[in-house]
Amino acid sequence: MAMSGGKDDGEPMMEMNTTPLIDVMLVLLIMFIITIPVATHAVSIDLPNPNTPPPDTVIKRDKNKVVIMPNNDIQWNGTSMNLGQLRGALNATMAMKPEPELQFQPDGQAPYETTAIVLNVIKGSGVTAFGFVGNEQYASFGKDPKAPPAK
Repeated sequence: MAMSGGKDDGEPMMEMNTTPLIDVMLVLLIMFIITIPVATHAVSIDLPNPNTPPPDTVIKRDKNKVVIMPNNDIQWNGTSMNLGQLRGALNATMAMKPEPELQFQPDGQAPYETTAIVLNVIKGSGVTAFGFVGNEQYASFGKDPKAPPAK
């Protein structure tokens, strides 16, 4: 590979050396990437430890199910309700002894914003018997549909 070092007649070189410009540009790009804040949004839910109680102390609980539909509809045991009604239903179940188990099942096409709002309402109500159900619908998420099932 030959490089031009100018002409032998003493004339100045007419080509501009772009290597320093590219170096500066790459350094600036790296600085911008490092300084951009990570865009994350999380709803922290305190889930119980997976320790199962001994069989003689298992409490038989009623179950309530909250389902988030793709059209932003919130359903409590199959009945549509708004956020205010959901808060009222959660407060009513908190007064019961033993506290009924709350099952949460968002549809795969449900908007994230609605799901996050409902989770915040549930967390704010102080529910302790809480669980996610229906996660098997996401088992094939990101997998090749033509691939054989995992064993």
